[in-house]
Amino acid sequence: MSKKPLIGVTPLYDYNLASWWIVPGYLEGVQKQGGLAILLPFGDSEADADELVSRLDGVIITGGPDVNPQLYGEEPILQIGLLAAKRDVNERLIYEAAKRQDKPVLGICRGHQFINVMEGGTLYQDLPTQLPTETRHSQRKPSYVTTHFVDIIPDTPIHAWTGGLTDLEVNSFHHQAIKDLAPTLKAMAISRGDGIVEATYDPQRRFCVGLQWHPELAFRDHPVHALAFKALVDACR
Repeated sequence: MSKKPLIGVTPLYDYNLASWWIVPGYLEGVQKQGGLAILLPFGDSEADADELVSRLDGVIITGGPDVNPQLYGEEPILQIGLLAAKRDVNERLIYEAAKRQDKPVLGICRGHQFINVMEGGTLYQDLPTQLPTETRHSQRKPSYVTTHFVDIIPDTPIHAWTGGLTDLEVNSFHHQAIKDLAPTLKAMAISRGDGIVEATYDPQRRFCVGLQWHPELAFRDHPVHALAFKALVDACR
């Protein structure tokens, strides 16, 4: 009997309670597709990150607070949201270890943005002030409700794992987004109406995918979003 792929999930950090936590959908999304998911610890050691990732088959970098703009050479603007220095340090080490070892990586929301920054791209620090659009990227409806469409680019991984879909309705909870796409990445899906890059991949790696939306909140009500977790688990086998 073959072993199930073991996928590490980066935690969220609550500064008020000095505690780690996770949205259950990240773990359940992996487990329902035949993988095992574990919550990773925080750390600041490159050696520890390398050893930790060596024992994993893949990594999910989760959603959460804003990425520090100093990581892409900008000073924070007044509209910047909550920052999380612990996450910036920990996730950089985990991401770089996964890249060195060519382990599959899935970035969701903040994770999608973080991959772009780690690869040399930049972000809009605040969409409402820097790129006003009629598309509501921070929805008011419940988290599992899908509210706007992205157009899928043909011949990309997401086009393949969704069986050739040309568009996808997504849920959306972000006020930041990719501004300059990193040179190593390619776009997979574009927000309809305003052209924001909502999904990326690295064609030189086994699996390195970023999704701006939240499949971990949507997959129970919209099975198409479970396919992101299936694609990750399959890449980890």
